[in-house]
Amino acid sequence: MTRSLFSRPSVWLIILLLLTLWLDSVLQRPNLQQNNDTQQEVDYIIENLDGIQANHEFERNRFFSADKLIHYPAEDITQLEHVRFTSIEPDKPLLRVTSNQAELTQDGNDIFLTGDVTIIRGEDLDKDKVTMLTDFLHLIPDTDIAQTDRPVTVLRMNSTLNSTGMFMNNQTGEILMQSRVKAHDERTPPRSSR
Repeated sequence: MTRSLFSRPSVWLIILLLLTLWLDSVLQRPNLQQNNDTQQEVDYIIENLDGIQANHEFERNRFFSADKLIHYPAEDITQLEHVRFTSIEPDKPLLRVTSNQAELTQDGNDIFLTGDVTIIRGEDLDKDKVTMLTDFLHLIPDTDIAQTDRPVTVLRMNSTLNSTGMFMNNQTGEILMQSRVKAHDERTPPRSSR
């Protein structure tokens, strides 16, 4: 008597098991894709945003505005477009920062500015006004520190300073240029080569 291979119960169990595993893997893929999309989901968008952070104890006021704010809840990251920050404190120069984009981490402890980043320290009519230009800046608001490892141009009166990397402490007024520093002062006549 000859029996067909497909009439054995063990073969059917194996086929059923393989079919089950295959169906399970096919049905799981959309869930994995959906979980990745969920992590990038936006929970709110705000346009034309203006805000104030006031610290009455230290008489510190910080103003900020942005054309658009997008918040991603999975990692608690906030992205801003066309950002403007202003910091006003007694006995300290006015500090203004603008950039094309900004990303704030949890609780705003770190702010990463990208695009055309401009920092202006001082009033427009101040002789000591300092303007800094770069394409990336890391702000740490609680310590008033700004830093970058990218090229920076610093303008003050008739002087221009170029550097790769910069560290600025707004509390102390300290500005450190890190490497490849080149300075030019238009008031100083160029040396003639002989």
